[in-house]
Amino acid sequence: MRSRKTRLAILVGVALLIAAAARASELSDDLKARRARVMEKLGRDAIAILWSAPAARYSLDIDYEYRQDSNLYYLTGLTQEETLLVLMPGNESRREVLFVRDRNPVREHWTGRRLTHEEATERTGIDTVFATSQFESFVTAMLERRGVDPVDEKQAARFFDALAAGRGRVALALETGRGLNSPLTAPLEFARKIRERFVGFQVTDATPILTTQRMIKTAYERRLLIKSLEIASEAQMAGMRAARPGAYEYEVTAAIEAVHRSRGASSWSYPSIVGSGPNATILHYQGGERQMQAGELLLVDAACNYQYASGDITRTYPIGGTFSPLQRDIYQIVLQAQDEGMKVARTGSSLDAIHNTTIAVIKAGLLKLGLITDANGEQYRMWYTHRASHYIGIDVHDVGDRGAPLAPGMAFVIEPGIYIRPSALDELPRTPENNALIDKIQPVVKKYADIGVRVEDSFVLEESGLRRLSASVPRTIEEIEAFLRKRQAPITVQR
Repeated sequence: MRSRKTRLAILVGVALLIAAAARASELSDDLKARRARVMEKLGRDAIAILWSAPAARYSLDIDYEYRQDSNLYYLTGLTQEETLLVLMPGNESRREVLFVRDRNPVREHWTGRRLTHEEATERTGIDTVFATSQFESFVTAMLERRGVDPVDEKQAARFFDALAAGRGRVALALETGRGLNSPLTAPLEFARKIRERFVGFQVTDATPILTTQRMIKTAYERRLLIKSLEIASEAQMAGMRAARPGAYEYEVTAAIEAVHRSRGASSWSYPSIVGSGPNATILHYQGGERQMQAGELLLVDAACNYQYASGDITRTYPIGGTFSPLQRDIYQIVLQAQDEGMKVARTGSSLDAIHNTTIAVIKAGLLKLGLITDANGEQYRMWYTHRASHYIGIDVHDVGDRGAPLAPGMAFVIEPGIYIRPSALDELPRTPENNALIDKIQPVVKKYADIGVRVEDSFVLEESGLRRLSASVPRTIEEIEAFLRKRQAPITVQR
C-alpha cells in the first residue's frame, strides 16, 4: 500500500514538472516571437536598448516591492532588477543580447537568489547573456564598430556599416511629457552620454513600436488575462459577501485581496478602491476607514496582477442588499450605457466610439432625471467625469491609441459612471447661464446627493466577437440583489 502511494506521489510530481516545463517553454517561445516582431519594425540599421525599472525607496532602508519595467518584461519575462536587453536586428545571428546581474552569495543572503546566465536563457530564449557590469563595454564597442565575442565584426557588420554611413539608429524607450527640469531617466541619460562621445547615429524613440505590438495580445497573453480576471472576479464576489451594514470598508478590501494572494496573484493591479456612501463619488478613493451604513451604496474597483496580466473590475451595490428607488435611477442609466458601449465594441470600432456611445446614453438619462437641462452641451461632465474605456494588459491602464481601430487580440474595459457630488455645482463659474442652471437642478442634485455608481468589466476582442472576462460577477440589479440575499450572517464572537 505504501509502495503504491509512493509511486503515485512520484507520478504526480513528474506530471507537475512536465507541466511547469511546458509552460516555461510556451512563455519562452512567445517572448521570442514578440522580440522578432519588434526587430522587424526597428529595421536592420538599428540597435535597441531597454532597461529594467529602478528600485524605489519606501522609507529609510526599505524599498517598495519591486515592479519590472513593462516594456522590458514584455520582451524578456524577467522580473529582477539590474537587467538590460539589447536588440540588433541587422546581425546575422546573436541578434538578442541580455545583461543580468551577476550572482553574489552575500547579497542573495539578504535579497534572494538571482538567475544564473543559463536560467536566464531558459526563461527568455536568449542565448547570449552577459553580466550587467559588461553592458557599458559592450555598447562602447558596438558604437566604435568593434566586435566583442561572440558578437564579432562579421555578426554586427550591418549595424557597423550603418554607423559608418551616418544612418545608424539607437532606439530607446523614451518617456514623453517630461518637463525640462525633470530628472533624466536611465535611457535619457544614456542618450545624452552617447551623443557626446560617438557619431554615426541618431537616437530614436522605440516606444511607438512597442506600444503598437503590446496593443494586440498574443494567445499566451490572452490566457493570462483570462486567469487574472477569473481570480479578480472571485475576489469581487468575496468582497460582496463581506460587505454589510456596520462593517468597515477595510474589511471588504481585506476579503478581496486575500483571494488575490491565495489564488496565486502577486498583488493588486492597482490599489483597491472601496468607497461607501459619499466616498463612492471619489474616483480613486484610498481611505478605507469608514463604517458602512444601511441604505448606502458601496463602490468597489479592484482587480489583481497575475503574472503581469492586469484587468479591471468595478461593481456598485447596496450595502443593505436592496437598491433604493433613487439608487436604481442612477444605476439603470450607467448599466444601459455599458450595455450600449458593448454593442459598439467590435472590430473596426474604437475606444473613442465606445466612449461617445456611453455619453449619449448618460446625457439622455441625466436629462430625464433633471440633473442637466441640455443634452446637447457639456453639462453631463459635472456627473460623468472620466472616459469609458482604456486598454488593459501588462499595465492596468495599458498603452495604446484610443482612436485606433479595434482588432482581435485587443483587451480593454468599458466603465461608465455617474457621481452626484453637490460640490460640483460650487465649481461652476458664476455666469448668468450657470446661475440659472444651478437654480434649476439644485433640488434634484440634493435628492440624488452622494450617489456614486460605476459599472466596469474587462473584455478581450476575439475573432468571434467580444468576450467579457468578468462575466461571473453579478452586474444587473436583479443579479446583485439575488447574490446579496445569499450572504451568510456575520459571525459574532461572544466576549
